[in-house]
Amino acid sequence: MSGIGLPALEARLRQDLEYLELPAKPWVPERLAEGRPVVDVAVIGAGMAGLAAATALRLDGIERVSVLDRAVEGQEGPWVTYARMETLRSPKGLAGPALGLPSLTFRAFFEAQHGAAAWEDLGKIPRGMWMDYLNWYRRVMAVPVRNGVEVSLIRPREDGMIELDLAHGESLVCRRLVLASGRDGLGGHFVPEMARGVDHRFWAHSREEIDFAQLRGKRVGVVGAGASAMDNAATALEVGASSLHMFVRRAVLPRVNKFTGIGSQGVVHGFAGLPDEWKWRFLHYAGAAQTPPPRDSTMRVSRHPHAYLHLGCPVTGLREEGRGVVLETAGGEFALDFVIFATGFRVALEERPELALIAPHIRLWRDRFPQPPRQESEELATSPDLAPDFAFQEKVLGECSALSRIHAFNYPATLSHGKLTGDIPAISAGAQRLSRAIAAALFVEDRETHFERLVAYDTPELLGDEWPEREVAA
Repeated sequence: MSGIGLPALEARLRQDLEYLELPAKPWVPERLAEGRPVVDVAVIGAGMAGLAAATALRLDGIERVSVLDRAVEGQEGPWVTYARMETLRSPKGLAGPALGLPSLTFRAFFEAQHGAAAWEDLGKIPRGMWMDYLNWYRRVMAVPVRNGVEVSLIRPREDGMIELDLAHGESLVCRRLVLASGRDGLGGHFVPEMARGVDHRFWAHSREEIDFAQLRGKRVGVVGAGASAMDNAATALEVGASSLHMFVRRAVLPRVNKFTGIGSQGVVHGFAGLPDEWKWRFLHYAGAAQTPPPRDSTMRVSRHPHAYLHLGCPVTGLREEGRGVVLETAGGEFALDFVIFATGFRVALEERPELALIAPHIRLWRDRFPQPPRQESEELATSPDLAPDFAFQEKVLGECSALSRIHAFNYPATLSHGKLTGDIPAISAGAQRLSRAIAAALFVEDRETHFERLVAYDTPELLGDEWPEREVAA
């Protein structure tokens, strides 16, 4: 049995918005810079976080929003590019970026097309279908995205605004900038130094584009055992790799996703209010325990008889030999044709050319909070120390005041705000926190204009004929 259809769902969504009087009427005064209009908020990144942030802003009456993404339309984010899992890892019923609107949820989108019975039969969400949902979300919420646009430099201006140099010579001026740039948006993927001297045709990071068809009949190694490692290993096996070896530093695979056990609205809204030592304690413990790969992804690999898991086997070196490479490990040497490093990401502001003018001034957590003994963590230490509105803060006060108008709505915000900026469960809460903070700041900045509007407003509610003249006392 099919559902009501997307046109009917979209009509229901329009009615929901009308009942709630959303989007709110525009209220931010227009500004000009050198005679051209200024964007109130520019958002870099049109993936899930960027769409949610832009939609929250527009629902709050901030109309001049521009979302920029270098990808072609329909390929934003990881879902149909470097993500290689069959289904999402999150439970299907999460509200995701719906911002409190039931008709905007994935469930509503799915049931409108396939019916309630099909929803009950659905296990987890196929990742291609999730991308279809985000494309629909963008359309029905009229998110103003410009595709094929890359920001080459973020340039603070003397007038307090921010200029974005775009790759093709164009520029854009905005009052606020949101970096919704994903897992690697403040750095890049991490590759061990051992790979640097080896021809790139023999290896890739799991974040990169990989021609898996070329791995048919080849001996493939995967370094790591997280979700991405399993998904890449499975993809190689499914195209016909002759053998697949996974190399894992730990003696056992982690089995428990610790943060799942305390998931609650308390965590969503309370994490940012924790003292520094407790933020560090929570995330250091969870990071040390590590997140297990999904069971489905792991079994997708283990069902292949020519897949081998090497536990307690850290990789120590990589060298070219003949027509392939030799991977050196604590368990011996392995002759391989190709190696995939599923070794994660790192925050490295200096590696992002668009951040060149602001990176030296951004305060990191290591500047704020010296790492406790035996709890050293490079990922935590290099995370930016963000304000309550996700804005960067200055390392030296007064050297780059523009940082207070640049908001990091991406994965490295986790230590300051919790998991609100990259994962499906709490993305709406993060987007609404960001939007309300920006709305408050814009109102305060424009207080003189709003006061002038207050004084100038003269639409009467009483017309003077409400009380009969004979009954008015002298």
